Amino acid sequence: MTDRGEIDGVMDAARVESTTERLELVLSQPEIIAWLRLSEPEVVAWARAAQGRGRRGGEGGHAGAFSPAPIRALEPHHGPPVVAKPLRHGDVRTVLGVFERLSERSRRLRFNGPKPCLSLPELRQLASIDRTRHALVAYVEDDPEPAAIARLVRDGETAELAFAVADEYHRRGIGSALTAELIADARKAGVTEVTALVSRDNGAAVALLRRVLHAVSLSFEGAELSVRAAIA
Repeated sequence: MTDRGEIDGVMDAARVESTTERLELVLSQPEIIAWLRLSEPEVVAWARAAQGRGRRGGEGGHAGAFSPAPIRALEPHHGPPVVAKPLRHGDVRTVLGVFERLSERSRRLRFNGPKPCLSLPELRQLASIDRTRHALVAYVEDDPEPAAIARLVRDGETAELAFAVADEYHRRGIGSALTAELIADARKAGVTEVTALVSRDNGAAVALLRRVLHAVSLSFEGAELSVRAAIA
């Protein structure tokens, strides 16, 4: 299993400055502005224009960005109330917290193959949050450890979905409630279609997706099921 000291190091190194912070940094350095022969209004106008291009797709061709997600209360149909929190960028501890609560079978179904542990690159990837990556984490009252996580990675107007629920909270409706909330966030961000790759023997995941997405298209992709559904 990954060493906790290594995880803390990854978390300390994962820092992302916002556009506002970068703009304030430039404006705080008048010699840079003078060297570029720019006025402060020109710098502000340039930054706003660049931000607008990012919202329209930018270099990556993405049609929008996920808005900052608020903390919210959810009430699963068959389980205890939960609080859904957005995953912070670089929060590998939470990602690992969910992973450690999965049985060997649950890990295999989630990652479509044996997965005894997560490498540091895998942790970094799963904990990456930016314009195209968004995740929600579910917490049950009186349980300090995360109970479930659901994650979206978008590509234009399509987003790939993945989720995992701690074994002790299976069949409590937590995964469905959390995934439905994530789909709502995706819809607000302009995503019109959701996809997922599911192990063909993971009937529970397919049933969850049918409940949340309603009209789904299923097709075989090698040893896995490809799930696709419109959400617009």
